[in-house]
Amino acid sequence: MKIISENVSFDGVQGVYSHTSKITGTDMTFAVYVPPQAAHAPCPVVWYLSGLTCSHANVMEKGEYRRAASELGLIIVCPDTSPRGDDVADEAGNWQMGKGAGFYLDATEAPWAQHYQMYSYITEELPMVIAANFRADMGRQGIFGHSMGGHGALTIALKNPERYKSCSAFAPIVNPMEADWSVPAFEKYLGNDRAAWRPYDACALIEDGARFPEFLVDQGTADSFLQKGLMPWNLEDAVKDTGIGLVLNMRERYDHSYYFISTFMADHLKWHAERLG
Repeated sequence: MKIISENVSFDGVQGVYSHTSKITGTDMTFAVYVPPQAAHAPCPVVWYLSGLTCSHANVMEKGEYRRAASELGLIIVCPDTSPRGDDVADEAGNWQMGKGAGFYLDATEAPWAQHYQMYSYITEELPMVIAANFRADMGRQGIFGHSMGGHGALTIALKNPERYKSCSAFAPIVNPMEADWSVPAFEKYLGNDRAAWRPYDACALIEDGARFPEFLVDQGTADSFLQKGLMPWNLEDAVKDTGIGLVLNMRERYDHSYYFISTFMADHLKWHAERLG
């Protein structure tokens, strides 16, 4: 693991690091905030998955999580959203596909399958890097994210309920099989057989029997992607009569931006801290 930068913040350390990933076949960059409590004991880990066009840097620079993470004693891990590099497949000019748009799935179609293995990277390889290099209590993990990253958080939690003790999301793509900005990407990453899409769709996973104790979702009512891309009411319908708890906060006048995310970031971290102990 290479240290790119480390800065003291709220008595903890905000770092940016890179390593060579065997799963993606590329160098991957990620950010980690380590709170001051880690000097004395391993701390719970909360994963933040970012949205389309983002990297590790967006939430690190604009998410305003460090004060709350320092107070609550949470390690915050912010991975990149896709593999990067000159030899990595991309669609120049299409912000919904390729670099910055990995959708937290394992692609099966050429040319994407060579590097776009973000589900395995997030759930298998990067956790080993975190466990080996930070004072992290890997028995207490939570996951959350924004938009495409909210989709990633929901689906990863539903498929790994034994690992994650908490899950929340800001404006998640809850039903990517039906959303306007994810259907074209799924076709290219996973092929035309929609049965192969279901493991990466929160609503479909729930319909197929996946379970998680409860979700917290915040959604702005002024979000321009609400009607055709996010559709939180589909998640409401999916969890009915399943035993899955859902707190859905529709936030009046808020949009899709980091102004929205930073406003409710502390609420989400408190949610995770209460469940991680």
